[in-house]
Amino acid sequence: MKYAFWVKNWDWADDVVWRQPFPGPGLAIRIIGEVTAQRLSMLRKGDTILIEEIRANKLYYKLWQSFAVLLPLKSVGIMGDQRTYENILAIRAVTSDDAMTADWAPLPHDIMARYPTALLMKCAASTALFMISAPNRRAPSSGNDNFYKENI
Repeated sequence: MKYAFWVKNWDWADDVVWRQPFPGPGLAIRIIGEVTAQRLSMLRKGDTILIEEIRANKLYYKLWQSFAVLLPLKSVGIMGDQRTYENILAIRAVTSDDAMTADWAPLPHDIMARYPTALLMKCAASTALFMISAPNRRAPSSGNDNFYKENI
């Protein structure tokens, strides 16, 4: 990012300079449908696990933004010997040069393979995962831009 050069000269920690932006309206903007304490908790866990995977693969500073979105859909899955009917998470990873437009960033296969398993093991929140792979040319990649409602 262009601003990072100037901020870097202020001798701030990399975690501050290169932190991915958080949505101004709050985490609830990443929940499509009803916002409840339970759904917020699911999204927080899913988002935390995603960021852990992104960091473990040394992609955090290469992406402008990466996050999970909780969809108003459910999918049938198997946990152990039981059928489940759980939520679906979408993930979005983008690059940007100006913070106003974004291009989707393909994530490595190992992240896409490990993330759903980690979700099931750590929070049993999701039985399906989607990657949002559309560019965003109108506005920032999060916030109240209706991207998800128009494209999912």
